[in-house]
Amino acid sequence: QVQLVESGGGLVQAGGSQRLSCAASPRTFSSSEMGWFRQAPGKEREFVAAISWSGDSTYYADSVKGRFTISRDNAKNTVYLQMNILKPEDTAVYYCNAGGQRRLGVRGPYWGQGTQVTVSF
Repeated sequence: QVQLVESGGGLVQAGGSQRLSCAASPRTFSSSEMGWFRQAPGKEREFVAAISWSGDSTYYADSVKGRFTISRDNAKNTVYLQMNILKPEDTAVYYCNAGGQRRLGVRGPYWGQGTQVTVSF
C-alpha cells in the first residue's frame, strides 16, 4: 500500500524558515521521483520542487528557486523541503507527491494528505 505522510507545517513569520518532511512506504520511495506541490485557497495546485530517485537531479518552480531546497534520505524513505526566506505568498497546503516525471510535466499518482504552511506578515 502506498503511503505518504507529511509533517512539519505550521505558522511562521515572513522571513523565517521551515522544513517539511514526507515519509513514504519503502516500495514507493526507492525508485520514485518525489515532489512537493502546494495549493493556496482559491487557486490550483502548483508544482514547487522535485527530486530524482537518485537525488542527482532537482527541479524548482521559479517562485521558490534560491529559497527552497528539496532533498531525500533514501535510507529513511523520506523527502524534505527546506523553506527559507518565507513570504506570505508561500502560504498554502503543501502536498508530497510520488511517481512523477518533472521533465515531462507529469505528476505522480500518489499524494500525501497535505500539511498547512501559514506565513504571517
